[in-house]
Amino acid sequence: MIPVPSRQLIVAVGSTASLGLVAPVLGLGGELGLLVGGGLALVAGVDLLLGWILRQPPASRMDRVHRLSRERKGEVALILEKGRRPQRVRVGLSLGEHFSLPSDEAWVELPAGEGGHLTTWECTGRSRGHFREATVALQADSPLLLWQLRCVRRVEADVRVYPNLFAEKKPLAAVFLARNQVGSRMQRTIGRGREFEKLRDYLPGDGFDEIHWKASAKRNRPITKVFQSERTQEIYVVIDSSRLSGRSVVHEGREQPLLERFLAASMLLLLAAERQGDRFGLVVFDDRIRTFLAAGQGDGHYGACREAAAGVRPGEATPDIAELVRCLRTRLRRRALVFVLTDLSDPVVAEDFARHAGPLARQHLVLLSQIPPAEVAPLFHGPEARTIEDVYARVAGHARWQEILTVQRKLKASGVRAMTVRHENLAAELVAQYIEVKQRQVL
Repeated sequence: MIPVPSRQLIVAVGSTASLGLVAPVLGLGGELGLLVGGGLALVAGVDLLLGWILRQPPASRMDRVHRLSRERKGEVALILEKGRRPQRVRVGLSLGEHFSLPSDEAWVELPAGEGGHLTTWECTGRSRGHFREATVALQADSPLLLWQLRCVRRVEADVRVYPNLFAEKKPLAAVFLARNQVGSRMQRTIGRGREFEKLRDYLPGDGFDEIHWKASAKRNRPITKVFQSERTQEIYVVIDSSRLSGRSVVHEGREQPLLERFLAASMLLLLAAERQGDRFGLVVFDDRIRTFLAAGQGDGHYGACREAAAGVRPGEATPDIAELVRCLRTRLRRRALVFVLTDLSDPVVAEDFARHAGPLARQHLVLLSQIPPAEVAPLFHGPEARTIEDVYARVAGHARWQEILTVQRKLKASGVRAMTVRHENLAAELVAQYIEVKQRQVL
């Protein structure tokens, strides 16, 4: 704790010094200044001693998890311990450079008693992640207001900032309706279904492909197989967090890594799968598997996926596609719908993915989505080129666009459905693909 002289003490010392200089001129003698100065020093010393004993800043802590969404206002709670006497305390809070607070200090009236006094602070998380530490500055005044007793403490915190899904949800509102089991859970399906339900006697109109020949031979009468629509599917989202995911994109006027768009779209897709009653999982990789959450159901499993996504950061390694394919083929025993979010703008990575994706596509339904850079586009797409530099840039972008199309054709031949999409439409495209797969029962 550091004692700091207050404004009142500074004014009093200044007045005493002035009196000591003016007193000899007025014929009052120098003893008056010394007497007043000594008395002021005695009073200030007693006041400091009483403040040190009676008015020390209270202990503080943050004892619960605070969950925020990136770029959205939220609240964090700070608890100040009460004392035997009421106390007025000036409190300052800092959560680091990744947060902004409209006001980082406030005066708090602490009542007397036991336990803690809760104070809330409005803040906005600028970066996604888990943050474990906060800095609290406390100031208490001495009884005569001549001293300010200050201290700075680091307290343990648990502030978690998740991807912001609120802006992404607007175009997908119909998917998340859940009134009376209508909307999200009731989906029109095409076809008769692919999941075996039971056997029954043959009825006129049943197709020959529906007859169970072994059961018919055993019972000496035609037996028909009955199918039902697939009820529960396994959905996996595979996110590339390698060096390619650190490329910047501009979303809603702010520059952010491409990985942020992948995570926001992935969380919405998993939320849609949770509303549909499917099992869903999350995989994050770069040169090795960083996160693997096996498919599960329910709000608790979605919370686990959200916690895992909050701590993902762009890496510096090159993605290892062969390791990813080995992991998925080994761990995914049941045929699953696999969404892969990556960037194949690097020709070496694209060729590596095309070479290893075939065995995975034979075992699972693989849908690949990538967000090309803004300059990668067909030659006559966008505004008119006005300078020779614009023409060269357009030609270079068109060449890279042709490379992407070539990679997509190779992936299609391997059984992988690949598409390019603008980053602002990524979440809507992923959910639309997921709903289409369920309706057509492709899985």
